[in-house]
Amino acid sequence: MRTAAFAMMAAATALPLAACAGANGPGPDTPPPTAEGPCSNDGLDRFIGQKASAEVGAELLKASGAKTLRWGGPGTAMTMDFRPDRLTVSYDEQMAITAARCG
Repeated sequence: MRTAAFAMMAAATALPLAACAGANGPGPDTPPPTAEGPCSNDGLDRFIGQKASAEVGAELLKASGAKTLRWGGPGTAMTMDFRPDRLTVSYDEQMAITAARCG
């Protein structure tokens, strides 16, 4: 009886998490890292308004010096942890980049 109750509780806990996976649809492909160091925000404003894509992502990584790129679509929840080697790029419903910032 306890095993069945535990299994039901575990399933009930996992179900809401599974429902969130891919809720906003797929984002642009993430290109492989092109640098290994701290990220720099200098010059990233020129990407605002461009269409989010793997090619633009590669340019963003190169321009910022970031090791990793994280895409954030409309309504996407993201962790607030700071990583000096990561670039976070947000885009809107039309896939236009709205922000690019390190951390």
